[in-house]
Amino acid sequence: METATFGAGCFWGIEAAFHRVEGVLKTSVGYMGGHFENPIYLDVCARITGHAEVVQVEYDPAIAPYTTLLDLFWSIHDPTSLNRQGADRGDQYRSIIFFHTPAQKIAANQSKNALQHSGKYDCPIVTPIEPAAKYWLAEEYHQQYYAKKGRR
Repeated sequence: METATFGAGCFWGIEAAFHRVEGVLKTSVGYMGGHFENPIYLDVCARITGHAEVVQVEYDPAIAPYTTLLDLFWSIHDPTSLNRQGADRGDQYRSIIFFHTPAQKIAANQSKNALQHSGKYDCPIVTPIEPAAKYWLAEEYHQQYYAKKGRR
């Protein structure tokens, strides 16, 4: 089992998308990439933490290779939009990849470069690729939010 962490806007929908992938064994939502210890949702929304809303994915790479997760990540948000996705605005909604291994870093950079040169986007991809930092699990009511609300 390996771990991957992605930020791509509001974590509810991102978690739901990754949760449906065969080979993904567990997902959770939380906060990463900031400077604030033990953040709560209200702190993150107040933009005082520097954290991004992220989904952390535990997966079996024999069934769901990291490249499959990257393909999904790029497909479910606009990586050219700085600090926003749709109506959600603020640095907590930024597009970001946090890598856990050197192989993930290489794969993420290759994937980003290939997408940038594919011609799909007129604007540059703004998604940074950074080492994973301390992961702060979000409050329980955020976990599997769409499933709890009967949404897919």
